[in-house]
Amino acid sequence: MAYHWFKVRALERDWRDTYSRFAAAGLPDGSDVWGAFSGLFGIGSNELVLVLHGDARAATRAVTGAGFEVVEQHALVPTIRPSAFAPLTRQGLYVFRFFDVRNADVGEIAALSGEAWTSFEVSDAYEAEPQGLFCQADRRDERGVMLLLTWYDGLGSWQTSRKPAPEARANFQRRHELTAGTIAYATRLVTT
Repeated sequence: MAYHWFKVRALERDWRDTYSRFAAAGLPDGSDVWGAFSGLFGIGSNELVLVLHGDARAATRAVTGAGFEVVEQHALVPTIRPSAFAPLTRQGLYVFRFFDVRNADVGEIAALSGEAWTSFEVSDAYEAEPQGLFCQADRRDERGVMLLLTWYDGLGSWQTSRKPAPEARANFQRRHELTAGTIAYATRLVTT
């Protein structure tokens, strides 16, 4: 089943009441929340990022039925992570990074990322763990997006991780060569 990334805007002034209604209503059988995220940078104060797992139409109905307006959405499938569905629970900084890519390069980008992570994740200088690397569910067009979600224990680790080990850096540089651009959102996990 696909993952569905939503950037949503609460129709009310504050997203908290709308999110409470959404969480209380629950999702249809076979669908789950992978994570809900409030913005630190790049997301409005009345916006949230929701990542749901399950049927696309049911996910969209659940989001809009709670009183959210969908600003942006993507149907995604994991490449190398996550290998199994498990809701995210760890507090910290979650950075969503979208890559503008040629769909023909998705396999190489996933392989480069997986290889880079073997040294990136074990650094003593910072705490970071990639949670997911996704591509679009429908890759028939020449161009598309990939989404990388990385957990950090805080902004200090994110900043330090910009200078990873040389083994990781070479793979990240090649991945950068395969992308036409990126955009990132810094968020925190919402807990109820």
